[in-house]
Amino acid sequence: MAQPTLTPTSQTSKVILPSSSAPSAAEEATFPFSVYTADQFFLSGAADQVAFTYNKLGGDVLDIELTKEQVFSSYQEAVLEYSYLLNIHQAKNAIGDLLGAKTGSFNEEGQLRDTTDLEDVALKFPKFKFEYARRVGHGYSTEAGLGGVTPIYSASFNTTSSVQDYDLQAIVSSSAATDTDAEFYGLVSGSRINVTKVYYKTPQAMWRFYGYYGGLNTVGDLASYGQYADDSTFQLVPTWQNKAQAMAFEDAIYTRNSHYSFEIKNNKLRIFPNAVTVSPRKMYIEFFIDSDTPWKEEGRTDNGVDGINNINTLPFENTPYQSINSIGKQWIRRFALALSKETLGNIRSKVSSIPIPGDSITLDGAGLLSQAQTEQEKLREELKTIFDELTYTKIAQGDVELSDAVNKVQERIPMRIFVG
Repeated sequence: MAQPTLTPTSQTSKVILPSSSAPSAAEEATFPFSVYTADQFFLSGAADQVAFTYNKLGGDVLDIELTKEQVFSSYQEAVLEYSYLLNIHQAKNAIGDLLGAKTGSFNEEGQLRDTTDLEDVALKFPKFKFEYARRVGHGYSTEAGLGGVTPIYSASFNTTSSVQDYDLQAIVSSSAATDTDAEFYGLVSGSRINVTKVYYKTPQAMWRFYGYYGGLNTVGDLASYGQYADDSTFQLVPTWQNKAQAMAFEDAIYTRNSHYSFEIKNNKLRIFPNAVTVSPRKMYIEFFIDSDTPWKEEGRTDNGVDGINNINTLPFENTPYQSINSIGKQWIRRFALALSKETLGNIRSKVSSIPIPGDSITLDGAGLLSQAQTEQEKLREELKTIFDELTYTKIAQGDVELSDAVNKVQERIPMRIFVG
């Protein structure tokens, strides 16, 4: 069977990239995303990219099978890629100080739906607050009873003669459910309490004439009150621990070691020794309430649990086009050109050769595609390297090195001799 002769109806490609073109109102809708399309400076940059691509790919010599809309698309993608890498760089700089801060919700293009107090935060120099270290310190402080942000509550219960065991969980849960005046009203429910202190106080009707702690010349019922100052606090110390009197000056003044001791197992308190008389009549405890989960607010305070916790919740939008300087815009032009090459390479790779009368033309699709991908990776690495060298940590290290170098130079400068 004889092979047919293919005669092209035209020697000109149906799609040829023009040497220049500005997006029309209708063409603005052809961008893959609406981000930046309302910015006239961005549209001007996209128009300039058409001419730049036309010249770099040799459009004045050979036809380029790209539409201007494809170049517009490459330019928009390049701006978004630059914004992406820039935001990652700033996230590395600032996330440690932004943990727990206000976050936001985003639309399908990564733009904040509500910019109240969050507008362009990625472009601002954040305060150094060491939030991660602070949060870790809060946990240690709460556990050690030295502070923190976890609310510490107090409760009391009446003792019963010859009764050693008291269910603290049941006592506090009952009070939380019924006592509307309690600070922890409605907060316990099924949550577990963690008891941090057990103590009792002397009766407040104590009289004394001399000395902070009472003693000589004390008037009162010594059998019931003992020779102590008004409202003394007796700290019950676990059997495994001796209270350090010098732990805090305030403790040393107001707190006394009791001759009682205790142990707590599963929030069941057992007092030693077994009191045969009802003295003291009331015991006090301090405690905090376990959260159901580590990411639930404790008490009624806002500790930033619902705030920023990782790179995904940073309120970083796409970098505004007008905030990108000449360094960034030149990188964008080069990356957009590499993206246009990739598009052209994919187009030409669909057909390896085109028959013409008496011969065929071999297209360079595979080579162009490989070149484009290599250029994109090189440009990404170039920008990442620049950003890595300009983190806040590296800047501080550079300042140290500069200061040391200046000091060494000054050491070699001879001192002037002053002649009076």
